[in-house]
Amino acid sequence: MNTPADRPSANPAVDRLSAPQAAAMPKSAIADDMAMIRAASELTRDLTAPSPRIYWTDFLASAFVGYAAVAAAIFAPSTALMLVAALVAVLALYRAGSFIHEITHIRKNALPGFRLGWNIVLGVPLLIPSFMYEGIHSLHHNRTKYGTVDDPEYLPLALMKPWTVPLFVVTATLGPLALLLRYAVLTPLSFLIPPLRRVVVERYSGLIINPMFRRKPPEGEFRRQWAWQEGGAWAWSTLLIAAGVLGWVPLRALLIFGAIAAATLVLNQIRTLVAHLWENDGDVLTVTAQFLDSVNVPPPGLLPELWAPVGLRYHALHHLLPGVPYHALPEAHRRLKDALPTDSQYHGANYAGLPGLVVRLVAGSARGGAAG
Repeated sequence: MNTPADRPSANPAVDRLSAPQAAAMPKSAIADDMAMIRAASELTRDLTAPSPRIYWTDFLASAFVGYAAVAAAIFAPSTALMLVAALVAVLALYRAGSFIHEITHIRKNALPGFRLGWNIVLGVPLLIPSFMYEGIHSLHHNRTKYGTVDDPEYLPLALMKPWTVPLFVVTATLGPLALLLRYAVLTPLSFLIPPLRRVVVERYSGLIINPMFRRKPPEGEFRRQWAWQEGGAWAWSTLLIAAGVLGWVPLRALLIFGAIAAATLVLNQIRTLVAHLWENDGDVLTVTAQFLDSVNVPPPGLLPELWAPVGLRYHALHHLLPGVPYHALPEAHRRLKDALPTDSQYHGANYAGLPGLVVRLVAGSARGGAAG
């Protein structure tokens, strides 16, 4: 299943998985590699504590650089400088926004105030408050829900029609407009029309890619978190629209900010394309099968730190060890890579970079479309 362009052929585990008969094997037929699972647990027990210093410094520095670059793009004296500043803004805000993934995995009270700070600084201003991901992403990590119809973050893209992949990316460009509509229009209307509220909660209150997924209403403390975050997003989205309509802010500035926000969503969508192999068609998978359907893009490559920041370059390892904070994943990977033999399944989830993964996905969808 793994092409030479993706990984070194010297790896026996990769060679084994690359064999034609293995390529035809459904993910549901892969048994658990208990040696790998035990090693992952035993070798990383000391890596589970998040560092408040690292989290806060990384997030706040990324947000500061991102917003400063947005301002630089708006006031740039030339198109060339505007584009350079916009690129910096996209990469920095994308990194800062990626901490929403960490928020869903942080144990309660492990990082006091981080969820609140993230939402105030970035979640609400970019209209992606953390309630849109909390309670959603945990289902993606559920042992019996991953890759099934109950997984909000999974589609068998490699088995679908060829046009699915480009459409998947292009739809992200409409994200800012969709989020404005969600909060400025649907939020107030949904509180006036109860049936609409049910639809909004079920279908338009999560960062999902599975159109069949329906979200359940929030309960307890999470309901209160949801309420203030949605209220803040409603107030901010309404203010943005008023600023544009009434001329409080130049339309050019709003358009530049919107274009940068859209670009961050597109970048995230491209990263999502290669977070998994998307080869499961609804079956319940073992932990090892889920791991092998996911992707690591470890060093020596440097570019993954830009398009898969905050530990996302170790996405397969994250599925194996969801409780390990992002800053400890490089060390966890190093330990497992050195400790496990070359024929371990662990090496079967490591890839060289983005281009090979995209080509693999497109080729898979082409075969899937032809078979359909």
